[in-house]
Amino acid sequence: MFAIGQASRQSGVNIETIRYYEREGIVPAPGRSAAGRRLYSTEEIAMLRFVRRCRDLGFPISVIKTFLSLSGQDDRRCAEVKILADDHLSQISAKIETLTRLQDALANLSRNCDAGTAACPMLEALMQDGFGADEAG
Repeated sequence: MFAIGQASRQSGVNIETIRYYEREGIVPAPGRSAAGRRLYSTEEIAMLRFVRRCRDLGFPISVIKTFLSLSGQDDRRCAEVKILADDHLSQISAKIETLTRLQDALANLSRNCDAGTAACPMLEALMQDGFGADEAG
């Protein structure tokens, strides 16, 4: 059994984040010592690592809870996990498209700047009504 600090180091999850995950029911509360300190098993630390990896991939807490509920099943419900992962991938792709449009719009504005002049074309373009509807998505 490991104290919360050791669980944090071994899982890569911040101590306050571990407490948050417990409060929110993402991971079950661990056992306690006679002195009331949290004690984590290797399985609980592995679960924290799993949650951290999912968060590193940007999965929302609701999906991580579903993954955790599915991970204990014999058949692993691979099709359900794939649907959730594909949905998340679609959301990431949409964000990338939006960011690419924003990057292109900002690069275009930056190219139009005349260095050292009193009137800045970028600021003027940003002040115009309707800017961004086509350029930034």
